[in-house]
Amino acid sequence: MEEGNCVVRVMHTAGENRYDRIVRMIEDSERLKSGTEKRAYHLADKLVTWCLGGSALTWLLTRDATRAVSVLMVDFSCALKLSMPLSVLSAMREAGQHKITVKGGKYMEMLSKADTVIFDKTGTLTNACPTVCDVVTFHGQDQKEMLRVAACLEEHFPHSVADAVVRAAMEQGLDHQEMHDEVEYVVAHGIASRIDGKRAVIGSRHFVFEDEEVMVLPEDQEVFDNLTPDRSWLYLAIGGVLSAAIGIYDPLRPEAKEVVDLLHEAGISHVVMLTGDNRNTAAAIAEELNIDEYRAEVLPEDKAAFIRGSQEAGQSVVMIGDGINDAPALSLADVGIAIGSGASVAREVADITITAEDLRELVLLRNLSQKLMERIDRNYRFVMGFNGSLIALGAFGLLSPATSALLHNGSTILLSMDCLTPMLPH
Repeated sequence: MEEGNCVVRVMHTAGENRYDRIVRMIEDSERLKSGTEKRAYHLADKLVTWCLGGSALTWLLTRDATRAVSVLMVDFSCALKLSMPLSVLSAMREAGQHKITVKGGKYMEMLSKADTVIFDKTGTLTNACPTVCDVVTFHGQDQKEMLRVAACLEEHFPHSVADAVVRAAMEQGLDHQEMHDEVEYVVAHGIASRIDGKRAVIGSRHFVFEDEEVMVLPEDQEVFDNLTPDRSWLYLAIGGVLSAAIGIYDPLRPEAKEVVDLLHEAGISHVVMLTGDNRNTAAAIAEELNIDEYRAEVLPEDKAAFIRGSQEAGQSVVMIGDGINDAPALSLADVGIAIGSGASVAREVADITITAEDLRELVLLRNLSQKLMERIDRNYRFVMGFNGSLIALGAFGLLSPATSALLHNGSTILLSMDCLTPMLPH
């Protein structure tokens, strides 16, 4: 008998390997078909009965088997059931060439009809590479000491803003070894702990001043009121008194304003920005980008509530985000679009993922979706018109069965080949 150790390393959890994902995609394919595809399928099935009835009626009226067979050689099912899914698959493939992953045709259809686009700010309209540009102290605190305390707390929080604080402390050579008790992370709010027996909190204005009821000393009020609105602020409080405000500058994406303007031109009537930043910062960004509406100091549940209210008002909503806090809103929107560099949970719940680091791909996707619906409508009209004409000509004896079959099958093949061509100019 021998003894020993066995080490098991789990590479993938159940249901997460490539084959399981393929099976799941196949199972979801029917559910993710666009409404236009489903209507075309149902119409094609119904028209089979009418084609058979037309053939029988032709024979009863003319007693000419050739005419009846000519009508029978033509139906609508082949062209409708081939052209619609081929068009959708071609559009999804074309999107993939631009590093856009679409989970189903229904989302492209919804995107083509959308009238409201909602942006998260950090990591979506901005580059998610924030830097600390200012440290304002209160209550007689030392600037470097407050930055050191902030870095000590923020190093426990995996977020780009937290990384910026830690990086700023390192650049100034500040040693921020742990000086606090256990850290409490409050989602979408901030961080809380205790230092020398006093409660220390750092985070958003809402969290610090409303939830934690931190006060600003009278002698600090004027400095606090004059904090510049062109940056985001993290507030650090110790013992219930505001101790420092850390200014964070996260530059906007250079293409952000252009994208908002192009969305307006593409038929989006309402562009909204939802952010956890303070109102002054949000207002300045909204004005710079020509955004129609903004909401500041919002929580994840506030984003979801805003989307629900927009949908109840009859709007078709597209949500674009990248973080964990955006996941509820992404799943609730008619179309959720995740920026590929964001959190994995956001990509998982989103309907579409844009991997390219350029928001202009969003405009391209909108145009591609509209081109897809135009092609589907055009194909539908062609199939109904052309095949209907073949049936009429066959019934009047102007086409032989062989000619009817040749024209019907040939048009189906040519239409299918056309469905595979690119929809957007290179």
